[in-house]
Amino acid sequence: MPKTISLKVKIYTCFFCLILLSFILNSCKTEYANNQPPNILFAIADDASWQHFGAYGCDWVKTPAFDRVATQGILFNNAYTPNAKCAPSRACILTGRNSWQLEEACNHSPNFPTKFKTYAEALSENGYWVGSVAKGWAPGNPGKVNREKRQLTGKKFDTHKLVPPTEAISNNDYAKNFEAFLNERPEGKPFCFWYGSHEPHRSYVFESGTKKGGKSTSEIDEVPAFWPDVDTVRKDMLDYAFEIEYFDSHLQKMLDKLEEIGELGNTLVIVTADNGMPFPRIKGQVYEYSNHLPLAIMWGKGIKNPGRVIEDYVNFIDFTPTYLELAGLTVSEANMQPVAGRSLTEIFNSEKEGNIIPERNYVLVGKERHDVGRPDDQGYPVRGIIKNNFLYLHNFKPGRWPKGNPETGYLNCDGSPTKTYILNTRRNKGQLELWQLNFGKKVEEELYDIEKDPYCMDNLAYDEDFAEIKASLSEEMSIKLAEQSDPRILGKGDIFDNYVYSGAVQNFYKRYMAGDTIPTFWVNESDFEKVTSCL
Repeated sequence: MPKTISLKVKIYTCFFCLILLSFILNSCKTEYANNQPPNILFAIADDASWQHFGAYGCDWVKTPAFDRVATQGILFNNAYTPNAKCAPSRACILTGRNSWQLEEACNHSPNFPTKFKTYAEALSENGYWVGSVAKGWAPGNPGKVNREKRQLTGKKFDTHKLVPPTEAISNNDYAKNFEAFLNERPEGKPFCFWYGSHEPHRSYVFESGTKKGGKSTSEIDEVPAFWPDVDTVRKDMLDYAFEIEYFDSHLQKMLDKLEEIGELGNTLVIVTADNGMPFPRIKGQVYEYSNHLPLAIMWGKGIKNPGRVIEDYVNFIDFTPTYLELAGLTVSEANMQPVAGRSLTEIFNSEKEGNIIPERNYVLVGKERHDVGRPDDQGYPVRGIIKNNFLYLHNFKPGRWPKGNPETGYLNCDGSPTKTYILNTRRNKGQLELWQLNFGKKVEEELYDIEKDPYCMDNLAYDEDFAEIKASLSEEMSIKLAEQSDPRILGKGDIFDNYVYSGAVQNFYKRYMAGDTIPTFWVNESDFEKVTSCL
């Protein structure tokens, strides 16, 4: 078939699919618009990988609230964020768009573009009582509306404080502030609340998991293969577990409160995390443990056959269209930019488990600039696709350091006992393998069989036996990203490096190398490499 004819066929097929999807969405809108809109409780942990919740079979992290939502609702085995870093991941949640469709908001710590209205802002304008506690969209500059700071996740409720179990845990009484939000709700209004825990974001009090949480390093069934299996790392993992459990304890109080006031049955409860755990080779990267996240959804009055486990690929960009549909709104009525996600109500309305919707068989992932630390505040652009249990990645600038430059502390990897231990294996022992896996430069293409190799240790991209799979995934990824007008795929990707970094450390590399003292609270002083000639 000639290429021009093939292209026309693709265009007409896409056009027909858009018409069909529009018909389906409008039909769903009518169904839900005639019923009472549900309340929405969105609970998001800060830096937690998907396997570290009890419902997924984890024994060394106790999460009874998450497990309750999964048991009384739906557990998703394949939920992904498009971009595994706080600000861009949350921007995807709030807008229903992939990060490469969000201009500055694709980056970490950006200026949030005025043109992108969030679902919280839209629902607030359309009959919902909207609020949030603690971490909403961050870090970055949300901008202003009528000279007031934009509330991208709704009105803040942060007044009530408590004495936390460790000094590293927030003193925000999340559950009490949720009660304050409910008490201020105008009578008759449905609510939409964002519970943005600061946990398990770093830093941690070392050994809090053992000393405060009563945990033992022997409880951990497996240490990821790209870290050393040593006591320091296991204790670091238990400190992380202790903070996940703290997040879950406040969620439990919120569920109990809703049950007490008779609102739980008509509340859509969504529990997830923004990106993977804050450890080397996970948070801020584009591997299986980076983007694959926990997700459980409960809605007593709206989910058929609860207790199901879903294998369909779902995406953070699916939340916004779900909320709008349940509120009886179209995207245009909400005055939002077009969304790339797809409502989850098809899954809610099905009684099946496993794979339900054939089209939900892939997700797109990627990133641009996260933390600074490279010359000229450059990012590390990656795009990828996950399909048929394979993860394909294209690193567009493999000459750059993926975690940030060594001499500026690998700023896209939070400081931690685990990070320090791995860096010292090279510094003190001359061992390069672990350092290379966690901090070294990458090749241009990567391909992993994530079913057999969930830690993404064996790159198959240059294995002839997998050449056809790589080519197919690369082509499909490029086509889909081009359809979404991704500047990186269209040859205009440098725009992401030119967006202003809104934090206080602009032009970090040049300033640091010139001798400036710049606060870097998220990494340790020892993370900065004094000699890089051997790297």
